[in-house]
Order: sequence, then C-alpha cells, then structure tokens
Amino acid sequence: MTQPAIAQSVYPYRQLLVGFSGGLDSTVLLHRLMLWREHQPEVQIRAIHIHHGLSAHADEWVAHCEALCLAWKIPLIVERVTLKDEGLGTEAQARKARYGAFEKSLLPGEAMVTAQHLDDQCETFLLALKRGSGPAGLSAMAERSEFAGTHLLRPLLSETRASLEHWAQEHNLRWIEDESNQDDGYDRNFLRLRILPALSQRWPHFAEATARSARLCAEQESLLDELLSEELTSLVTEEGALRMAPLQAMSPMRRGALLRRWLAGHHAQMPSRDMLDRIWDEVVQAREDANPCLHLNGFEIRRFKEQLWWVKHQPSLADNIILWPDIHESLNLPQGAGWVSLAAPGNVRLPELGEEVTIRFKASGNLHIVGRNGGRKLKKIWQECNVPPWRRDTTPLLFYGENLMAAAGIFVTQEGWAEEGVSFEWKA
Repeated sequence: MTQPAIAQSVYPYRQLLVGFSGGLDSTVLLHRLMLWREHQPEVQIRAIHIHHGLSAHADEWVAHCEALCLAWKIPLIVERVTLKDEGLGTEAQARKARYGAFEKSLLPGEAMVTAQHLDDQCETFLLALKRGSGPAGLSAMAERSEFAGTHLLRPLLSETRASLEHWAQEHNLRWIEDESNQDDGYDRNFLRLRILPALSQRWPHFAEATARSARLCAEQESLLDELLSEELTSLVTEEGALRMAPLQAMSPMRRGALLRRWLAGHHAQMPSRDMLDRIWDEVVQAREDANPCLHLNGFEIRRFKEQLWWVKHQPSLADNIILWPDIHESLNLPQGAGWVSLAAPGNVRLPELGEEVTIRFKASGNLHIVGRNGGRKLKKIWQECNVPPWRRDTTPLLFYGENLMAAAGIFVTQEGWAEEGVSFEWKA
C-alpha cells in the first residue's frame, strides 16, 4: 500500500486511533501509518490494545505492544475488559467488549482504524452465509462505516494476509502469534484453518470473488436504503416508534425490509428471518388486550398505541422503596434507572417536619390527581396519561410518609399540590 493510498483510505481524518492486538495484521497497519506520519507531521496516531484476559500470555502481549509503540513513538492505551456471559459465545462477546472499549477511548475528531483484511472479509461472508443471512449480512465489512459518532476505517480490506506477511518480513517486523488462532473449535478459525485453504487451492481467487459478492450485496442494500428512505421516514414517529397500520397492507418482503431498517436506525443487531416473523406474529399480531414483548440482546420490542417501540430492557422496580434522606441532593435510583431531584419552581409541596420522604414505584388505593375529578387506580391513571406499560413500574413516585405526592413528569396529587412549590424531576 502506497502512502497516497493510505492517505486516501483515511481521508479526511488526521487523528487516528488504531486497534492494536500486536498480531501480524495490526502490526503491519500500525507500521504503515507510522511511516506515513513521517511525511505528514500533522497526523496524530494513537494505539489501543485490549487485554481480554483469555490467554495466559496476555500480560506478555501487553509488554510487547508497549515496547513497539515506545520505539515508534505512538501513545498506547491498554484497556482491560471482562467478558460477560450473555449467551453470545466467546468470539462475539470478546468483539462486543473490544468495540465497547474502542468507543469509550475515542477522542473528538478521531477516527477508529482496524486491520481486517481480504481473508477476514471472506471469513465474515461465509459466517453470514452459514447463518442464512440476507444481503445486509452478506455485505460483510465495509471499508468505511459509521461508528460512535465518527467513522470506522479498514484500510487493509483489499489485501490478503499473505501480502501483509510479505510486508512484515521485508521490514523485519515482529508480531504476536495468539495460540487460540490454532483452535478450530472457533467458527472463524475453522474456516481459516480447514476450509479456506482448500477453497483457495481449488480456486486461487476465491477470496477476491467473495469480496466482490459482498460489495454487490452492499450496493443492493444501499439502493434499497435509498428507495425506502422516504417511506420509512413517514412511518417513524418523533419518538422513534414505528407505525404498524401501514405495514398490514404490505408484502412480507417490503415489510421485512422496512422493519430491518427501522431496527438499524436504533443500532440493533440485524434480526434473522425467524426473528422478523416473530416480531410480526408475536408482537404486531398479538391480541388487542395483550401486552406483547420480544427480547433481543438486552432490548425489547414492544407494542403500544398501534406502534412498535424499541426500548432498553429495564428490570421492574415495583418492590423497591428508597429512602431519600436529603431532598436538597439528587437521589440515584437502582438498576441504572437514573436519578431524581426536587427543584424550584414547581407545584409539588415540600415535606412537612417529620414526614419521611421515599421513592416508590407502585401505589395502592384510589388516587386523586390534580386536574381530574374523582379517584382512580394508578393503572387507570397510567392509561389515561398514555404512559407505556414498560414505564409503569419504573417511573419514580414521590411519597411523603405513606401518601403519594407526584409521579415524575406525569402528575401531581391533590395532597401534593402547592401553588408555589418544587418540581419533581427524573433524569432517566
């Protein structure tokens, strides 16, 4: 790769954060960027190494990367991550942790650069084929994609691993060999070690042909994005929900394409055909009096007011009672539900001397709220105020003693009303 080619692949960025495992691919990438920087003094390069803790040699790899970056005068960030067991498998969980660390470390104006190459692209395509993916999945990896408010760049995507190894040997580079790369129990390693060598021996340009197919799939997806963009905009509400009624008259193919693009707008993992069918059958087509919910990787697809909603899963807080000892300070809520505060001006009275202040998430009996005649159960009030079901046991309720004063941002009770008081605020 020539220096003009490097400049073009990262244009217009001059601040780069490079994913650096210490292996062959990322070592060649970092070396080429370092040589380019020698001729472009305004270029700023940082490297980031992720310590997954999966190998007994992980600390040695950190030392290797630190020594190389020191020699090349490239600042290095070392991020230690702990993999969570979310049922995704080790490979997917490590990738999720890795890209989470990348996102956290990016600086304003900086692009993320990673070292995937042509052979990686071929493996990604075949893995998508194995999953039964459509054109979106078969598009594999793009040379440039949106990431964390900036771009993720892959300058080596058109080069083979053999060409990278040739560069490394020509420049006497040293790199790490991860012993787990020889474990064909991992799907990607199985393809790399057993399948691709046989395919390439039979058809020497198999990887290039696969990459071409991936690009064609990507072009088809881009075309569909253009053709469906205006229609999708008309279906999505200001809150990001998807109107269901227009979908009913569509063909399953068109409906599925719009559902996928709606989910992509929420940065959701692309659903399988089976998952699309379940969204339609179990959520959209559920009984009118049902409260359907479909879980998808820590989020939920819900139905409310003839719309589909994409919401982050929040455990019920219905049984929590949280003492608020000092109302002059904000109060953190459990389960990452945010914080509440009391601030002037507003129409919620302050507690009287001796009234204990608590935050709760359910209330019993008939409630009398300002602006409505008669008493109502809390469930009925939620319905009248158009509060979605998934927020009804996570919306903070302000209690003085055993009496409900207000629901954050929703209503004030007659007992809690004050002409000149405070507002009960919730930052979710």
